Amino acid sequence: MLNILLNVVIPVVILTRFSDEDQLGPVRGFILALAFPLLFGLYEFVRVRRVSFTAGLGIAGVLLTGGIGLFELDPKWVAVKEAAVPLILALAIIASQWTRKPLARLFLEKAIDTPRVGAALERNGTTARYNRLTVYATYLLASAFFLSAVLNYTLAKVIVTSEPGTSAFNRELGRMTALSFPVITIPVMIVLIGTILFIVRGTQKLTGLGFEEIFQSKQAAPAKQSPAASPD
Repeated sequence: MLNILLNVVIPVVILTRFSDEDQLGPVRGFILALAFPLLFGLYEFVRVRRVSFTAGLGIAGVLLTGGIGLFELDPKWVAVKEAAVPLILALAIIASQWTRKPLARLFLEKAIDTPRVGAALERNGTTARYNRLTVYATYLLASAFFLSAVLNYTLAKVIVTSEPGTSAFNRELGRMTALSFPVITIPVMIVLIGTILFIVRGTQKLTGLGFEEIFQSKQAAPAKQSPAASPD
């Protein structure tokens, strides 16, 4: 909730309601709206002492938006910037396919009972087919971010048409941010859910395990009880 509040709700309200000349003004309103997600990203960095790849892209996106607005660049660069972040993620996911740890497999290993699934695959002789399954899952995962890039670009291109440094530009930027959830997040979530179902059903078929067995955490072995004392 804090993430949504600081990255979406507050910036949208400032951009759409308080950026007129008789209020904060377009420049101060723009800077204040971007300050919330930027400070939240820096706070997360201080809290966990590291910057993840996605968090770094988020901070870079905020800084790029700030540069477009403050230097009053052509509004077409907003659309380019909006498409660039998910496009970079999609390309990173595909590139990871040629590394030792593809991103799709890393996500899987965090969710499934890896020893149990691995033993079932070995027992059924389906390890190679499972590896191919994760390759398909990698491309499906990347497709969700490619879809996000297309939708981001289209949304920004349609909505943000005014020149930066104006109240109209701020309102359009706020409107684009507000619409990003229904227009972008929901379709991408549908693709991601479809990818998860594809992986789960494929894993069930290759291992013969049930849903709970695949995702159940490995339980600690019960402690051995000392033998009961013999009655006198």
